[in-house]
Amino acid sequence: MDLLLRMAWRNIWRHSRRSVLTLLAIAFGVVLLVFNIGIQQGSYDVMIDNTVRMFAGHIQVQRKGYLDTPRIRTSIPNVSKLAADLRKTTGLETVSARATGFALVSSRSRSYGVIITGVDPKYEPMVSSIPGTVRQGRYLSSPTANEAVVGSSLAKNLKIKIGDELTLLGSGRDGSVAATVIPVVGIFNSGSTDFDRHMVHLPLQTFQELFTMGDHGHAVVILSKNLEQLPDTMAKVKNYLGQDSKLVALDWEQLLPGIKELIELDIAASWFIYITLVVIITFSILNTFLMSVLERTREFGIMMALGAAPFRIGILVMLEAFVMSLLGVGIGLLLGAAINYYFYVYGFSVPGMEEFAKQFNMPDSIRPQMSFFVFSIGPSVVLGATMIAALYPALRIRLLKPVDAMHAV
Repeated sequence: MDLLLRMAWRNIWRHSRRSVLTLLAIAFGVVLLVFNIGIQQGSYDVMIDNTVRMFAGHIQVQRKGYLDTPRIRTSIPNVSKLAADLRKTTGLETVSARATGFALVSSRSRSYGVIITGVDPKYEPMVSSIPGTVRQGRYLSSPTANEAVVGSSLAKNLKIKIGDELTLLGSGRDGSVAATVIPVVGIFNSGSTDFDRHMVHLPLQTFQELFTMGDHGHAVVILSKNLEQLPDTMAKVKNYLGQDSKLVALDWEQLLPGIKELIELDIAASWFIYITLVVIITFSILNTFLMSVLERTREFGIMMALGAAPFRIGILVMLEAFVMSLLGVGIGLLLGAAINYYFYVYGFSVPGMEEFAKQFNMPDSIRPQMSFFVFSIGPSVVLGATMIAALYPALRIRLLKPVDAMHAV
């Protein structure tokens, strides 16, 4: 094997210019795959993070059945204590209790059906980006304050401004009428017109009094430090709840199935482009290996005449292809990792992204994902494709006849 390896190394550099070009083609393909897959996975992380930070959170603890049928009576008793216990259990401060109801909200001129969300003003800014998108006025001041924050689209439709009063009319948990008049202290702009059109935030205790909830709520929202730590956080939450609990812990994939489907669709479309790139590289490599075999037909004929088996010569050709491919993949992987690390440290952004992100309280850049998947899938595919490309020239050797091969020009 050592002799074959030395022969393969010598044969690779017989035509150094062609070998260098082949190595560069393989390396270029690997760099493109590593960088694109890294940025793609990083963009998914940003998209998930932006979406869950708007409202849903990475994890929500709810009463079983509430996700499918969100009724006001399907509630969690002593929801604030549950949130406090989960902060201790997970070691995270990014845990907040919520309650949700539906009501008719009216100004002097118009009325609209909206979602009323009771939040804890102390912890809500830690789990949601909404408090950071208040463009007029301020966010909620305390859990017992009689005040409301509304979306910009809803404020526009109702023709209200800071200081105006809203009339809320809904149904309480016990079936009683929930009605109040409440002043608007803030108007937020989340960047989603539909979200801003139907959302009103109230302090949690004010909501509980209005809807006769007592100490009940509908969800405890948990924001993990990042997606990598989400499984560990989920395990702690489920362990705290136990097997027989009437409560259930739901992650972002269950809360926002549309985001997961969108990512899967984008991955499928992207892999079509990646496979096309790999096929182009494969055919260029195939041409190089085939030329190498055809140029050495006479040499192979002499080797077979001296007793070398076609199988052993084929192994030599495959070994040459493997060494060259491994070199190209290694160079490409090092360059791709260096580029990804640079953008991981400094971020990757396009013109206008920083201003847009700042306006809507989102990250101002994308950072490539630094994971084993990113650094393995692209190089593995290229290495496998180049070895498949080398298989055809190697198999052609079995068809050679020593006498004819030695007389080949």
